[in-house]
Amino acid sequence: MTAPSPLVLGPLLRFVGEHDASIWVETATPALVTVHTDGRVWGGATFVVEDHHYALVLLDGLEPGREYTYSVRIDDEEVWPLPDSAFPAPTIGTLDHDRPTRLAFGSCRTSVPHDAEHHASHGVDALRTYALSLAKGESRRPDALALLGDQVYADETSEEMREFIASRRSLDEPPGEEIKDYAEYSYLYRLAWTDPAIRWVLSVLPSAMIFDDHDIRDDWNTSWSWRQEINTTPWWHERLVAGLTSYWVHQHIGNLAPEELAADEIWALLDGAGPGEVDLTAPLRALAARVDDEPETYRWSYTRQLGGSRLVMLDSRAARVLEPGSRSMLDAGELAWLDEQLTGDLDHLFIGTSLPFMLPPGLHDAEAISESLAGPDRSRPVHRATEAVRQVIDLEHWGAFQSGFVEVFDLVMSVARGEQGTPPTTITFLSGDVHNSYVAEVVDPAAHGASSRIVQAVCSPIRNPMPRALRVLMSQMARGLVRPMRWLATRTKGVPDPRYPWRVTEGPWFDNNLAVAEVGTDGLTLRWVTGDVVDGDDDHPRLREVACVRV
Repeated sequence: MTAPSPLVLGPLLRFVGEHDASIWVETATPALVTVHTDGRVWGGATFVVEDHHYALVLLDGLEPGREYTYSVRIDDEEVWPLPDSAFPAPTIGTLDHDRPTRLAFGSCRTSVPHDAEHHASHGVDALRTYALSLAKGESRRPDALALLGDQVYADETSEEMREFIASRRSLDEPPGEEIKDYAEYSYLYRLAWTDPAIRWVLSVLPSAMIFDDHDIRDDWNTSWSWRQEINTTPWWHERLVAGLTSYWVHQHIGNLAPEELAADEIWALLDGAGPGEVDLTAPLRALAARVDDEPETYRWSYTRQLGGSRLVMLDSRAARVLEPGSRSMLDAGELAWLDEQLTGDLDHLFIGTSLPFMLPPGLHDAEAISESLAGPDRSRPVHRATEAVRQVIDLEHWGAFQSGFVEVFDLVMSVARGEQGTPPTTITFLSGDVHNSYVAEVVDPAAHGASSRIVQAVCSPIRNPMPRALRVLMSQMARGLVRPMRWLATRTKGVPDPRYPWRVTEGPWFDNNLAVAEVGTDGLTLRWVTGDVVDGDDDHPRLREVACVRV
């Protein structure tokens, strides 16, 4: 009988720059994890959180624009690549400042089996199909993969996840079939990242991640009323603490460049630690509880330099200001930080935010109207009715936080006008969440003194298709209902006219998708790809291009 591997989960290739990289793993026991390539070795001891063991190995001294084949050992045992793997050898491709950027992105991926039954209910997994295409050399490898929220669904669990929950507690015990604690989150990530093709692609593509609501719970931080109500439930505090703690471990630390990681208050506890594992359970739980009450005391947002371009990954969930009368998608500290990151002297500027910044105009107006009608100056019946509608149909995107929306748009236009350095060719918001994909663009930016084109590119879902009944409504919000909603918005007190109008130029389309943004000499090309099952071969779907948009 084969002994179980000391490698539980991973490896995930996370940050990659011109000279540095990081590789994340979960191990079965305390261990020394080492990464080997070209005769060099980098190592890191595991740390422990809630009786689970992890390591983030930091690699330095790499050469720009090179591809390094690597292996991973736990203590003295080689655990990656797997013996007899059907996939190519794992490699690390460092960035080259002069090489045009290629960035894959998408959001909303449910973790269910890849068989005919689940292809019928959930569609084909676009990320897995892309991985198979990369492995066969049919697609060009991007510099990074931006996962824009809902990597895991804590509130919509699969049959396999429910079986694990039922092995620990009764499903009649709150929160029922939803995730309750850290052990359940740990298993949820394991289900998301252990399919062989997904595991391989995450070991070779640098990944940049950010949470959205389902990583914690649907409608997370929608409004002050939502927050007050959820805090009355007996299970919510543990769920939130477990969700943010597991997010820090599985997603956040791998997002950070070495200098950002060194400044992290929890990671600093590992620096200079003596022999033996450092237990981060208590400080992480304290951090999670604190940032829920005081979000301005910790930052989940971060940046990635991508050759001559930059990705600013923005937290549009935990940094919200929810108090009635002062609502904003971002608190004052987060806005100030964003202002520092939004500069010119770049080829292209990408802003990753899980929620679309420029919604279809009709939907944007509907959300702005809802914020006004649910405001503190409205009558109690109007406020309560609007709040109920807001939560039922998820009116909680940037359009429902007009204060932050206007401030961020002004920051972006300042860059586009050249007030922060030479304007980038494009400023592109990359987003997900809405379970359809589209492109929107500011109409005539030159009329506002801008030299950059300002674009919204949405890719959602990777695997979680929108019910067909809602697709017609979303299409109408993009096209047919634009004028009626604008008419209503102009007649609703407190709804400002958009300072920089935009329109949907392509879409929406509703396939399970992964998108790729590719910088070229003549601008930016955006492609959306999906997976098709051909001749009943559910194990090997084929990649198909859904749309190609040149900006």
